[in-house]
Amino acid sequence: MLCEKEIDEMERRFPEMARGAFAEAYRRTLAAGHSVLVSENGFIHEVFPDGTRKMIKPIERPTLVVKGGKLTIQ
Repeated sequence: MLCEKEIDEMERRFPEMARGAFAEAYRRTLAAGHSVLVSENGFIHEVFPDGTRKMIKPIERPTLVVKGGKLTIQ
């Protein structure tokens, strides 16, 4: 069984591991000739393998949450 310190260390690494996994999936998808949807600056864009982009629709900006803070969803 893992101790609290080991669990904390694993949790600390999650964001870095997720960034790497998403970056690799993004790269592989474009390399396979498919397009990818990305959220950027309040819009969803479709990115094509040749590097061109198409704006799909505007979206709400992300809600920033401070560590330890509370967010009420209604």
